[in-house]
Amino acid sequence: MKPGLPTAMERPHFIGIGGAGMSGIAKILAQRGAQVAGSDSRGDSETAEALRANGATVHSGHAAGNLAADATCVVVSSAIRADNPELARAAELGVPVVHRSDALAALMDGLRPIAVAGTHGKTTTTSMLAVSLSALGLDPSYAIGGDLDAPGSNAHHGEGDIFVAEADESDRSFHKYTPQVAIILNAELDHHANYASMEEIYESFETFVGKVVPGGTLVVAHGQEGAAEIARRVAGREGLEVVTYGEEPEADVRITKITPRGLTSEVTVVLGGRMLTFTVSVPGRHYAHNAVAALAAGVALGIPAHNLASALGKYTGVKRRLQLKGEAAGVQVIDSYAHHPTEMTADLEAIRGAAGDSRILVVFQPHLFSRTQELGKEMGQALALADASVVLDIYPAREDPIPGVTSELIIAAARAAGADVTAEHSKEAVAEVIAGMAKPGDLVLTMGAGDVTDLGPQILARLSN
Repeated sequence: MKPGLPTAMERPHFIGIGGAGMSGIAKILAQRGAQVAGSDSRGDSETAEALRANGATVHSGHAAGNLAADATCVVVSSAIRADNPELARAAELGVPVVHRSDALAALMDGLRPIAVAGTHGKTTTTSMLAVSLSALGLDPSYAIGGDLDAPGSNAHHGEGDIFVAEADESDRSFHKYTPQVAIILNAELDHHANYASMEEIYESFETFVGKVVPGGTLVVAHGQEGAAEIARRVAGREGLEVVTYGEEPEADVRITKITPRGLTSEVTVVLGGRMLTFTVSVPGRHYAHNAVAALAAGVALGIPAHNLASALGKYTGVKRRLQLKGEAAGVQVIDSYAHHPTEMTADLEAIRGAAGDSRILVVFQPHLFSRTQELGKEMGQALALADASVVLDIYPAREDPIPGVTSELIIAAARAAGADVTAEHSKEAVAEVIAGMAKPGDLVLTMGAGDVTDLGPQILARLSN
């Protein structure tokens, strides 16, 4: 099946084409035959090279001259500032500006979409679906917020009729999608620049559920408070089937057992009166629940449960989600994208369960001033689960500094919770600091949504020396 290419996207220009969400859309458009161009501050990145391999033109840096006069649209994300020179040039030329979410919605048109939403776990669950459906020969299209096994593997244009997409609530862009199956993994207060309260979060997720096509299905976590509240609010909606999953006896898809096996887990569920057991190749209860959500969503599309359960075992992880970067001097280095306290706690508990008597050392980089301001205390408390931590300065991403908001908020909370924490303002010094702390048998976890991921290879190199 080959969905048509929207006329407005025949020659798209992406501002920030190297971003996780943007690069996936650009890749699919290129695979559908569009003449894709774009710019990125890191034009020499592996993602940029992967896009070039798909025929895209990628400029390094942002400049008005990057935008071709015959571009049919300019695609932006919420991270693009209004004073971007390419955005200004688009206005001069009268080139339509399209938000990333609208571009993704257009790519789903005519297919059977599964949209994966939630404060945490979206990338993992979307990846699990993409891998398992591919393993079954269904060749789905997919757009994921992280790479599976190689740069550029975050998206694919498939010949099948299923499209699996990560549905981002951070800027309400998931309101643009009309899925046949929607997943809500959890709902917690986050993205404080856009949501002032849990009530606003609930209302936003309710709107998302309202976009499910008539006769469609909502798969929702039974035991997570925020997700369960949304399920209560949408109960009884005409044309919507609600399927719950979890460890509670009342769940429609009931998890009866999660057995840790090193860096994997064995999961047993009861679905439709039948017991199924399958392997999840990442550790921890959090990831087991993600896999069961994927299982329930696939079954809602008519895929036999036993086939899908077996195929889920083919999933071996996604970059930055408890990804083993290597081992040196008897020390394993693992990378985690966790940046919200719930994610941090889940990953640290998962690693603790797999580590046995080994020490866990964390290098944590807070992400966003607004998130640190609201959740810094909880981040510090999460770090108390590690044996020792090094905390870096805040990674600002798209935000300007907030007076008085620094990593010290996290460090103070961590120490109050009994944690062993070291402040480090220089990323260049981290490898040396960790080398001085680590002993054979230790696990080092680089954690955060910013560029802390770059430190893993540096730590491994220093340990090797």
